[in-house]
Amino acid sequence: MTAPDPLQTPEARDGKDEARVAAAGRRWRQRSRRVQMLRRVLPVVILLIAGGTVTWVVYRSVISGAERKAGQDQEIRLDRAMFHGQDDQGRRFVIGAEGAVRDPDTGRFRLVGPVLRLNLGGRKVTEITADGGTYDQVARTVTIGPNVRISDGGSGFSLATPEAVVDTGTGIVTGSKGVQGTGPLGTLSASSYVIRDQGERIEFRGSGGNKVRGTINP
Repeated sequence: MTAPDPLQTPEARDGKDEARVAAAGRRWRQRSRRVQMLRRVLPVVILLIAGGTVTWVVYRSVISGAERKAGQDQEIRLDRAMFHGQDDQGRRFVIGAEGAVRDPDTGRFRLVGPVLRLNLGGRKVTEITADGGTYDQVARTVTIGPNVRISDGGSGFSLATPEAVVDTGTGIVTGSKGVQGTGPLGTLSASSYVIRDQGERIEFRGSGGNKVRGTINP
């Protein structure tokens, strides 16, 4: 007679079911612990990410401010600035200003209240004033405006114009934004002008309603 297989008995089957239930319970408890852990960890991770983002923004703001301040510190600021020079023919000029700031990137000077005197020391002096301007030592040009006033000692004319460009190499002053003038010959209005030879000769050109065209050669 063959003995019954104990694995096929009801007791054995009940034991297998209990083992499966116990294993399922362990798996559920593990998942539950993971879920609980994620619930605690995720808010912390979110806070860390948000805090890192804010910190990076603040850091970049501080760095940008420091870079701007460094750039400003590299600027050369002059009060009551005075620049002396000579044109190609040895005639002297002086560029004065209430204030001047040298741009570290371009090397140009921004002028506040500039005053230019051409042929300084000679019998005839052309003086040019304006609200502001730029002096480019490399290009040898001074561009000033607005509210330019030109007092020409050679011709006796006083000119008003929005802009004047002075070539410090040649001593020639030009403007193409219109000009109003008064002097010994009366008044005039022109579209553009050229002052040559340190004020010895002034040329006017007109267009449209400003038909004047001529040269004043004192």
